[in-house]
Amino acid sequence: MKLKALALASLLLAPLAHANSDVMAHDLYARAMPPSAVTSAVFTTLMNHSDQERVLVSATTPAAGKVELHDVIKEGDVMKMRQVQQIAIPANSNVELKPGSLHIMLFNLAKRLDEGQNIDLTLTFKNGEVQTLQVPVKKVMSGMKKMDHSHH
Repeated sequence: MKLKALALASLLLAPLAHANSDVMAHDLYARAMPPSAVTSAVFTTLMNHSDQERVLVSATTPAAGKVELHDVIKEGDVMKMRQVQQIAIPANSNVELKPGSLHIMLFNLAKRLDEGQNIDLTLTFKNGEVQTLQVPVKKVMSGMKKMDHSHH
């Protein structure tokens, strides 16, 4: 009987365990959309505080009709974005999702993403864990222009 009670307790507490994930998102943001943009992307550093590799297999948000995990690869002299099926986060390590590299693409947006808004983003991992994050929308300059270290 004790085993049944323990099994039931572990099932009831399982959703609470998901709130204390071994994977933490740092410097999380969604890119604010310039006037001509029809898509956006989410960037972050995913830190895995467990002794086992964690694998992100999907993401969803009410803000977008379609969400894909993406990477950027170089074919010859051309940089190409491509969908990936998963993003592995090594044990006790981290993976940076950043422009020009791994990231989460947002398509078919319900409305423009403007600086100062927040969107909910749900991450699903291979082990079945689900984590919902609140993502701030930030205006980000593209390319090298964002860093001006000149001293006039």
